[in-house]
Amino acid sequence: MSMEGSCRLGSKGLIKKHEFVRVIIQCLYSIGCGKSASCLELESGIACQSDYFRTLESKILSGNWNGCIDMLNDIKELTEETRATALFLVLKQSLLEYSKCGDDKLALEILRREVPSLQVGREKIHSLAHSILFSKDMEQSKTDNNEVCELRRKLLQELENLLPPPITIPGRRLEHLVETAVLTQIDSCMYHNLSGAVSLYEDHLCSRDQIPTETVQILTEHKNEVWFVQFSHNGEYLASSSSDCTAIIWKVLEDGSLILRHTLQSHLNPVSFVAWSPDDSKLLTCGNGEVLKLWDVETGTCKHTFGDRGFIVSSCAWFPDSKRLVCGSVDPEKGIYMWDCDGNELKAWRGMRMPKIVDLAVTPDGENLISIFSEKEIRIFNVGTNAERVISEDHAITSLSISRDSEFFIVNLNSQEIHMWDVAGKMEKPLKYMGHMQSKYVIRSCFGGANSTFIASGSENTQVYIWNRRNSRPIEVLCGHTMTVNSVSWNLRRPQMLASASDDQTIRIWGSSRSKRTQPKKLS
Repeated sequence: MSMEGSCRLGSKGLIKKHEFVRVIIQCLYSIGCGKSASCLELESGIACQSDYFRTLESKILSGNWNGCIDMLNDIKELTEETRATALFLVLKQSLLEYSKCGDDKLALEILRREVPSLQVGREKIHSLAHSILFSKDMEQSKTDNNEVCELRRKLLQELENLLPPPITIPGRRLEHLVETAVLTQIDSCMYHNLSGAVSLYEDHLCSRDQIPTETVQILTEHKNEVWFVQFSHNGEYLASSSSDCTAIIWKVLEDGSLILRHTLQSHLNPVSFVAWSPDDSKLLTCGNGEVLKLWDVETGTCKHTFGDRGFIVSSCAWFPDSKRLVCGSVDPEKGIYMWDCDGNELKAWRGMRMPKIVDLAVTPDGENLISIFSEKEIRIFNVGTNAERVISEDHAITSLSISRDSEFFIVNLNSQEIHMWDVAGKMEKPLKYMGHMQSKYVIRSCFGGANSTFIASGSENTQVYIWNRRNSRPIEVLCGHTMTVNSVSWNLRRPQMLASASDDQTIRIWGSSRSKRTQPKKLS
């Protein structure tokens, strides 16, 4: 029995020692520890390169092209496509060297004899012939040994990336294996809420204190039902809107507590929706059955009012440049408007054929405008190409939220389900999340946590629900509110901070159990 098959490692005996040592040696070379790699090769008697590849390397560095071709033709394990590509690379290098030595006749003879038998496509052959005859790289000149050596080393690298194991080892193989194992552990961790590297010293498993599960502050400044909350993109502010006809901008302090920064008083009706500009310098507020207003975050002053009393705004959104905004109307004759910050109309989709808009959002990359219309339909409109796709749901949709990477969006349905779709249209069916209660009111959900791993939602039963995106059932149910929870928002910069807005006239700030204070702080 060969050494490769006679020694196994691991409690299950699944790891071949010879392969294990080879990938360690390769890793040592790749991270710049060449001396350690050489010592391990000497001590173990196992070389990083296979005997076959070392022989091939010798023939290439010495310019023994016929020997290289014979070796590649003798490998039984190669697919015909891989063999043809490898032979083409070798022939290309040999032709280059013959031509640079001035032997164009021999180069073209080899080209006519060898290359047409390869399955590489006529365009590659024509390109190669053209380069021999016309390229400056092929002009007759004194051969530079250093240049030839460098080109041969480049050829070796291309073959090393092309030829299969065990002839060669895929690049950075040990790092790939370890990273795959770590990702597998992260994928099975329902509470994973960390960004960046994790420790290799022990198996990875997060506890529930990685996500916000405890009330750490209660905000009580609103005088009526709180309908909407949203953190700014930089995580430094929270905006809330209420049926008391006001919106409030809260400042997030370094210690994680919130203080009131501005009370926005200008709407005549309840404020149903807010939207932060991507640069967080401006805030939009929608009045319920009223106009749209633009506020300066620093001063708390109203900079512009869009529309008139007859313009009924349902929702609004920003484009990434923080200079253009869109809003939708529940009045089918109004449709969707695009404005600049001074109120100049840039574009509009309106008319009798335009159904009423329930909710809308712009993907963070600015490429798509997603709208909910006619209650049960989702329209994904590509702003650049004007291409559109419509998704139909079986139940009424009340709200829409998009992931930070612009790849997914979630919709709340009055059937007590949240559905997640992909923007590109690869999913034939949505992923579904269940457990909360929603049948009568507008409930809003959001993505959250590190890498948008989680989904959170309010509920008509006074609770806040949190799902891991890979699981249809909630991993946490948060209690504290005494009436319907209308909206939730996860802080993008503080993955352990969540806000919820309720009909009980309060906003609750949720943190991890490690950050819980003795008594939740009330701000009134």
